[in-house]
Amino acid sequence: MNLSKQRKVGVILSYIIIVLNMVIGIAYTPILTRMLGQSEYGLYSLVSSIISYLTILDFGFGNAIIIYTTRYRVKGEKEKEKKLHGMFLIIYSLIGFIAAILGMILYFNVDKLFGQTMSIEEIKTAKTLMGILTLNLALTFPLSIFSSIITAYEKFVFAKILNIIRIILNPIITIILLKMGYKSISLVIVITILNISTLLINMIYCRSKLQIKLKFGKIDMSLLKEITAYSFFIFLNTVIDKITWSTDQFVLGAVSGTIQVALYSTANQLNTMYLNFSTAISGVLLPKVTKMEEQNATDKEFSNIFIKIGRLQYIMIALIITGFILYGKEFINLMWVGPEYSQSYFIACILMIPVTLPLIQNIGINILQAKNKHQYRSVILTITAIMNVIISIPLSKIYGGIGAAIGTFITLLIGPGLLMNIFYYKKINIDIPRFWRNILKMTLIILICFIIGMSIKIFYPIQSNIALVVQIVLYTIIYIIIMWKCAMNQYEKELFTKLARKISKGDQK
Repeated sequence: MNLSKQRKVGVILSYIIIVLNMVIGIAYTPILTRMLGQSEYGLYSLVSSIISYLTILDFGFGNAIIIYTTRYRVKGEKEKEKKLHGMFLIIYSLIGFIAAILGMILYFNVDKLFGQTMSIEEIKTAKTLMGILTLNLALTFPLSIFSSIITAYEKFVFAKILNIIRIILNPIITIILLKMGYKSISLVIVITILNISTLLINMIYCRSKLQIKLKFGKIDMSLLKEITAYSFFIFLNTVIDKITWSTDQFVLGAVSGTIQVALYSTANQLNTMYLNFSTAISGVLLPKVTKMEEQNATDKEFSNIFIKIGRLQYIMIALIITGFILYGKEFINLMWVGPEYSQSYFIACILMIPVTLPLIQNIGINILQAKNKHQYRSVILTITAIMNVIISIPLSKIYGGIGAAIGTFITLLIGPGLLMNIFYYKKINIDIPRFWRNILKMTLIILICFIIGMSIKIFYPIQSNIALVVQIVLYTIIYIIIMWKCAMNQYEKELFTKLARKISKGDQK
């Protein structure tokens, strides 16, 4: 399969993964919350978010492997590629060892961190969960190099299909164990086994199919210094993301208890689905954008891809955000986790609305990384992340999960919103005025769709699951028709038409 098809199929499979995650999340989370209970579900979410902090030890090297592997492939420098991969296997093995030590430090200090809001039994469970997830992370680091290599070689189809299999197996195995009486500990055991198995399969694929060879020897310090300089700001961005999306749960666990963590985690799960949906296109474009930079693409060419991808993302995620605002509360109360989680609707809205702006500009991150100009973004997001923590702590004490979300709302508007657009325009020469002219024209059409959906809801209030499904389907049809007639350009229409034809031919076969 050629690279163009790999990218296109990779995008399609990315959306299949997103839909799968959404469907499984919708079906799986109510089972999880019911069988674990609100308190243990909150505990499981809290420990998972704490251990996720250790993933920052990647230091941004994953992206560096993709960038430098792509560069060496373009130039045909196989020897340098072998040395690069050998060097990073050693580095990641050391990082895995450090992660294990830090995880154990957290393990022995759980009671000091959360002793005031947790029972003795909860602390024991938290320690067990933390130990298993630490082992998972320590093994993940050295094996993750092969995932980056597969991405650099643009073998998206293999990677995505493997991920789909893992996504399907995880809830099936977990539900069986939960019905047998096992609790949150079984969840993390299953996650660990599937994760390590996936990484080992990636390694086998790289060695047998891609003929990847690693060359070990003296580490090239000049190369490592160059890569570290490049990776530092990606690492900083990762730290910032963890502060933005995980600190609220940590703060709530310390000042409000596991119930508020459960409410926030449920909302954040919806927000994560939203975030993932927008990255399906931009997520496969880093190698392509890197090649554009290597081939000296013009500012206009970068602006065109920025606007083209931004429009496509906006068409799709605007349906999600407007649909969630209209029907999210009824979905949570009637169909999903129940009225005891109704506060999660407001938390989710507060998180999802401001993040829409940076989501339709995700391709900009790829452009910054390819141009090695992502430092400014890191500085902006660092400042706003610190602001988020400062604002969220007092708001969490007063308003719980909603207060934590408000802090995130404010900082998202300032940093990834306003300041990043100024940077794209002034320093990267992206035609931001043309981008926003496109987006604002589309927004007027989207508002018409939203008003129609709101009118239907007012005249026909939703009181059952069937009514909810009917209105969601009706709104989706209205949205597609109006956007097709009034907002989509010829390229977008042809793209969706080709996709529909492929799906139709696949069905006929």
